[in-house]
Amino acid sequence: MKQTEQLLFKNRRPGETAFLKEYEGSGGYLGLKKAVREMTPKEVCELVKASGLRGRGGAGFPTGVKWSFFPAENPGPKYLVCNCDEMEPGTYKDGELLKADPHQLVEGMIIAAYAMQIDTGYIFIRYAYKEQFAYLERAIVEATEAGYLGKDILGSGFGFELHVHGSAGRYILGEETALLNGLEGKRPNPRSKPPFPAVRGLFGRPTTVNNVETLANIQHIVNGGAVWFKDLALTVEGAGTKLYGLSGHLEQTACFELPVGISLRELIDDYGGGVWQGRAFKSCLPGGASTPFLTADNLDVALDYQTLEAVGSRFGTAGVTVFDDRTCMVAVTLNLIRFFARESCGWCTPCRDGLPLVVWLLEKIERGQGTDDDLQMLKAQHRNICGNSFCALAEGAMGPVDGLLSNFEQEVVDHIQKGRCPFTA
Repeated sequence: MKQTEQLLFKNRRPGETAFLKEYEGSGGYLGLKKAVREMTPKEVCELVKASGLRGRGGAGFPTGVKWSFFPAENPGPKYLVCNCDEMEPGTYKDGELLKADPHQLVEGMIIAAYAMQIDTGYIFIRYAYKEQFAYLERAIVEATEAGYLGKDILGSGFGFELHVHGSAGRYILGEETALLNGLEGKRPNPRSKPPFPAVRGLFGRPTTVNNVETLANIQHIVNGGAVWFKDLALTVEGAGTKLYGLSGHLEQTACFELPVGISLRELIDDYGGGVWQGRAFKSCLPGGASTPFLTADNLDVALDYQTLEAVGSRFGTAGVTVFDDRTCMVAVTLNLIRFFARESCGWCTPCRDGLPLVVWLLEKIERGQGTDDDLQMLKAQHRNICGNSFCALAEGAMGPVDGLLSNFEQEVVDHIQKGRCPFTA
């Protein structure tokens, strides 16, 4: 296996957090110094675009392209918002990153703000991340005292202020426009797009929203260059490293920084210690709870955006949840859809009414009371919800249903024909 260069987890130590002295000692803020002293804002944007960095929050949109939409010359307030409302089941990478190295996010945000000529930033953080909230507040104070934040940063004439804002604790706040409504103190339902946040975002002003891991990569790209960053990946289409959060039926569950493009088998066997208790692999969610299941036929697939899309799933957040051969996939899907149905904001009919109906159908099937008509209705609901909801929540919720129907439909049929769950005694 290609040796992985640790970028994001370079300062990670068990039970310890790297603050300013340690961060600077490991090369921290050199990227910021290079950006503001040697590069124009446009050059930073072009570098990030050339690096191939894609959003690490789930959607995978090219970061440099997203930045290019931002009207940097627009007079008046402009905002950079970091989405740290990490509530996708099976995803915990951002929390781990901030526990280890909060200055990495702070530096990445300052460089991003310089590239887009933004004057104010907000870190919107999950309500349960109380430790990380405190670490970020300390990092912001340290960075301000050191001259990395505030007015005239490092004598460049560029100024940027940064604030931390706690989430109220709803999954829908991970959707970028719902997040902006939450920051404004409004009901956190998604907004109609267009206009997109780059045109009309926070407080009606141009805004860019990026994920924690995405922003933490920026200084490394500035320091190492686009070619170097792309070469860290194991596939031609990939770029950089990725934080893989392992959970489920494994001997070892933890978060690892590994190249984009590592195989699922290598991730499970070499880093997860293999499937627990000597059991066989049955399935996994490769990118968080909203991605379709993979099967044993996909164990040698490369974990990157294009490859996973080609086999019917998504890279998502790279929160990999593994299930052994004694797992009922109907029960797993039901558990996931219950979460999404509860977290719906209720704004649109396909999500508000469609997800509870899917829960009801899966509950019937799991109890052994399902019928062939219920299976057909489940398929119809899957078709009706996908592409018809106001935001991506409901369509993401259909990811596990898609995987169930594509790869494990026979299990659904067995529940119906046997009148019980085949995996219970």
